[in-house]
Amino acid sequence: MDLTTRVGSVTLANPVMTASGTAGHGTELAPYVDLSALGAVVVKSLSAGPWAGNPAPRVHETPAGMLNSVGLQGPGVAAWLEDDLPGLLALGATVVVSIWGRSVQEYAAAADLLADAPPEVVAVEVNLSCPNVESRDSMFAHSAAATTEAMAATAGCRRPRWAKLSPNVTDLASIAAAARDGGAEAVTLINTVMGLLIDPDTRRARLGNGGGGLSGPAIHPVAVRAVHECHAALPDLPIVGVGGVARGADAAELLLAGASAVQVGTATFADPRAPAQVLEELTRWAGRQAEPTITDVLGGAHD
Repeated sequence: MDLTTRVGSVTLANPVMTASGTAGHGTELAPYVDLSALGAVVVKSLSAGPWAGNPAPRVHETPAGMLNSVGLQGPGVAAWLEDDLPGLLALGATVVVSIWGRSVQEYAAAADLLADAPPEVVAVEVNLSCPNVESRDSMFAHSAAATTEAMAATAGCRRPRWAKLSPNVTDLASIAAAARDGGAEAVTLINTVMGLLIDPDTRRARLGNGGGGLSGPAIHPVAVRAVHECHAALPDLPIVGVGGVARGADAAELLLAGASAVQVGTATFADPRAPAQVLEELTRWAGRQAEPTITDVLGGAHD
């Protein structure tokens, strides 16, 4: 089967990418994975300037994944362009850069810094699951109006934009539509599910910042449902599926639900070879299908 897929105007050699926040800012996974063989490498979310992130401890294992509150630590877009991107390009990777901000102006500033990035940076994933300091720390992705405004502010990157959305809303399809209204060519579904862990002995939260985001196999059914529902409501809006992808079968589920591509995230903490293994297993699954191209099976669960 031909695994070439399209996410909006972006053509990828295959549907398997890394997920933002789980593969570092550059070539951290290169000793374990041929990064050029993946559909794309999605780097950790970057703000316009450097950001220190949240206090430790930042991650805690759960029975089916992990809870994290890293806090989007990063060097900033300018430093990333100078220090980390060249290594990815030297390895032949296709790159998607993720950006974030605490205000509309911060999103615009991060996007503007990418205007002259090389063409190997094929898209910008706008992480909208961030605290909005202009609206009492509610997330941008929890409001249709804020989603549209933040997406519109990122047009200065001058390349296709994907909106990464939160599952912690009652009507995800309406937020996805708002992202499209702001200029998103596609949506990435889903980000982490909000959670909290308390140590019974200390009576305090296990993470330094209190609550965090739950990821891994525990949220995979949530991701499948989100992709399926959004594809049914907005069939012309491309979707990147992410959430608990650890096997080729997990990736296939999201593609059948309506995603055009998938991302592998938390699984890399258990095994940094996970993205390559998912691609290998998905390729074997694809070879057992009757259709000639991967696009022929996308959304197959809706037939």
